[in-house]
Amino acid sequence: MPTRTTGHFTFANWEERTVSPDETSPTLACASVTNAYSGGIAATTTCEYVIVYRPDKTGTFTGMQVLTGGLDGREGAFAVEERGWFDTEGAVHCTFEVVAGSGTGDLAGLGGTGSYTARQGEPSVAYTFDYHLPTPPVTGATRPVTDSTPSVTD
Repeated sequence: MPTRTTGHFTFANWEERTVSPDETSPTLACASVTNAYSGGIAATTTCEYVIVYRPDKTGTFTGMQVLTGGLDGREGAFAVEERGWFDTEGAVHCTFEVVAGSGTGDLAGLGGTGSYTARQGEPSVAYTFDYHLPTPPVTGATRPVTDSTPSVTD
């Protein structure tokens, strides 16, 4: 059963550039972003997004984000793949999934999914993240095997 954690993040830096010709619609852009997470995820991130802006001021995006720090007290890093869309009122709706095999440190073997909705003008964004980690082996549960044979004495 997954564990749910929640918290907030803020955009620490957003650098966007248009990559399609200026007069072309829809517009293709790329953004390099840094976020600061608090709550269950306590991390700084680096993100790269590819964004399509449609003429009606809506759009879609996909991106990759690497989070470095901690998750509910466990230290390490992991990557997530993000997919989302935004509406005419500026709300951004996103779901994300851990990239398989990307967890390091205490987060090795991490898997999970999450989501957020960012509303224009709000200083931070609430997120939810449902995750699972491998169950650690139980220590002291096995007895050592020896090659010695008990001796019989009279």
